[in-house]
Amino acid sequence: MSTTDTQTLVLIETSLAGTMKVESRDGDKLGSVSAFMVHKRTGRATHAVLSLGGFLGVGKSYYPLPFSLLQFDPVRDLYVVTIDRRLLEGGPSWANNAPQFDQAYADRVASYYGAGTEDLSLN
Repeated sequence: MSTTDTQTLVLIETSLAGTMKVESRDGDKLGSVSAFMVHKRTGRATHAVLSLGGFLGVGKSYYPLPFSLLQFDPVRDLYVVTIDRRLLEGGPSWANNAPQFDQAYADRVASYYGAGTEDLSLN
């Protein structure tokens, strides 16, 4: 097994089927959290995958965000993104096929948002 294969298996995707709504810090509705990327060893969510746009499941785009960029609002039962919508929409994303979520991709996402990098090793 290559290093990339090992790193890919470190994270598991937990699907939420779009049940967690997401708003901007200005109160604009953005979309929903479609999944969390969870580190198998620590059990900690490292990234949230936001689903934006589309109609009846067609035309959606998915944006991975470091979990630190989300704040949960327990009163409204939703997540608030702490970055500007334009920054989010210009960030790493995919429409049909998710990229291989390895250390290099996690570093790319963190670098784009200026967030701390996640060590995806099993150690």
